Amino acid sequence: MRWVESGDVRLAVFEEGDPADPTVVLVHGYPDTHRVWDEVARRLRDRFHVVRYDVRGAGASTAPRGRHRYRLDRLTVDLAAVLAAIGKPQVHLVGHDWGAIQGWAAVARPGIRERVASFTCFGGPGPGQFGHFLRHGRRREVAAQLARSWYIGAFQLPVLPELAWRTVLPGIFERTLRVAEGLEPRPGHPADTLRDDASHGVQLYRANSLTARGDPCVDVPVQLIECLRDPFVTPALLRAQARGVARLWRRTADAGHWAQRGAPDLIARMIGEFAEHIEGGEAARGLRTAKVTQGRKAFTGRLVVVTGAGSGIGRATARAFAAHGAEVVCADLDPAAARRAADDIAKDLGGTAHAARLDVADAVQMEEFAENVRSRYGVPDIVVNNAGTVVAGGFLDHSLEDWRKSIDVNLWGVIHGCRLFAAQMVERGEGGHIVNIASLGAFTPSRILPAYSVAKAGVKMLSDCLRAELAGHGIGVSAICPGFVSTSIARNATYVGAASRELSEEALRRRGYPPERVAAHILRAVHRNEAVVPINFEGKIGYALSRISPAAVRGMARLATFPGNPRIRR
Repeated sequence: MRWVESGDVRLAVFEEGDPADPTVVLVHGYPDTHRVWDEVARRLRDRFHVVRYDVRGAGASTAPRGRHRYRLDRLTVDLAAVLAAIGKPQVHLVGHDWGAIQGWAAVARPGIRERVASFTCFGGPGPGQFGHFLRHGRRREVAAQLARSWYIGAFQLPVLPELAWRTVLPGIFERTLRVAEGLEPRPGHPADTLRDDASHGVQLYRANSLTARGDPCVDVPVQLIECLRDPFVTPALLRAQARGVARLWRRTADAGHWAQRGAPDLIARMIGEFAEHIEGGEAARGLRTAKVTQGRKAFTGRLVVVTGAGSGIGRATARAFAAHGAEVVCADLDPAAARRAADDIAKDLGGTAHAARLDVADAVQMEEFAENVRSRYGVPDIVVNNAGTVVAGGFLDHSLEDWRKSIDVNLWGVIHGCRLFAAQMVERGEGGHIVNIASLGAFTPSRILPAYSVAKAGVKMLSDCLRAELAGHGIGVSAICPGFVSTSIARNATYVGAASRELSEEALRRRGYPPERVAAHILRAVHRNEAVVPINFEGKIGYALSRISPAAVRGMARLATFPGNPRIRR
């Protein structure tokens, strides 16, 4: 520790790592001290010179007298004093909560912004962007943010906030960390000085207006981390932070407000990746995906895995994602078909695609495939569990093997894909999306496709269950339910009893609904995070009827027959 004088206060500054390495300055928020960064600092100090300091009125730093001495201009002067003491031409600034708020003010201020090579922030808005959001944002979104920011108004009251912090609030704060964040108190956080720190820091809210007017102008590269479980900052407010930022990277973290404690590996990795990239290193995949640029394709930099990508809906979906900038892994039981799909993406679209042979029904193959994808290309951002097969015919004509084949591919294949890749996405902590291809048969019974319909109904319910579980991790799940689509699925199906291959192929051919239209719905579902997506006329009608009148849907199911099979016609 060393002391840095800044006008009317002495700041306690703490340093770790080799001063010859690039410097990262970590600025804490309210009501914390520099100790809130302990876990992140330990993960960064082998590669960076890590500097932390207690802001005025917190921890070991001294507290000034008077509300006006907590204004943002005083805080930025403190930061300038710390930067001067460090003596580096430039540093990488990281701010959380009020540390982020003062960071936004600092990087827009001449004399400081030239000293900042990059700025990473989470948990706190820029005053200019916040003010614009309150004045021009959608009323419902503004109301939602104001509801989350209720404490700002409470802290304007005289005496009572200080009294509360010296009596009941420290205990409430610790319980909040346990219940809302899942964090156990540890030495240094909450700090032993919490009562004094929080009482002094109330002046931050009284001395500063977070509704500044005017357009901010930030030339410094900014990495904005959205903590998906932050109870204090809404996604709408975070979207408003892009205003006035020339070079912006937006990333998501499966974490709460105190992400540096709840997800230190993830936060340290994001800070390190950004700083190293600004220093001249190659951008990690997460950074390439996160960069905000004008005219950028919707899925640029995303890694997409598509099973059954050799033909039909799978092939069309792989091409659609590639056309919108994604890198695609095309997996199929037919390795030649997978290779053709990948080669065509490179030749026709100039995209990046990889081919893999895969039997989705084989659990061991699926585990090896998932691990190979992660080791070679990284954790997928989007997984499309599309591979499927059809056994057509009456229930009494289905053999046990027919049932096993249908359930193994159509349901177990989806279960394997969800289980393996969802685990990777959760571990990575940056969100993602899983798309499961179900069918019109998921909600409309059929006397001629019993095994297929049972499996697809399972896929839809699996998707609903998984969506509920993964929502808290920022991972979306969509069940896509097409009606009849003009693909080769009828030609490749297995027919039992009186089922007719020729009639089925002709019916799909005459339907005239191309798989490319299904692919467009899939991309839209991922973009909008839609839960259930019925596609084409019969899919939408069937879905609506299944909700309005299940009896009518059951009655319609009896109309489908196979000519010449009296057992089915009865």
